[in-house]
Amino acid sequence: MRFVRGFGRFWYDFLIGDDWKIAVGVVTTLALGAVVLLVFQPREQVFTACLGLTLMAVFMLVLRIDVRRRQ
Repeated sequence: MRFVRGFGRFWYDFLIGDDWKIAVGVVTTLALGAVVLLVFQPREQVFTACLGLTLMAVFMLVLRIDVRRRQ
């Protein structure tokens, strides 16, 4: 049981880390990307670029929210 608890804590800390909002943003972006990929079947290069830009935008939004709260 100790191993399972330690294993779960490791993965929680690894995936969630310090900020749960980043983890939620990444999971949401990847889920929406999977839906777009299945429904529209876009070209791979365009899809990959858009997915990367969306992940960067989510990270910047979360960072802006956190910085705004501290001021």
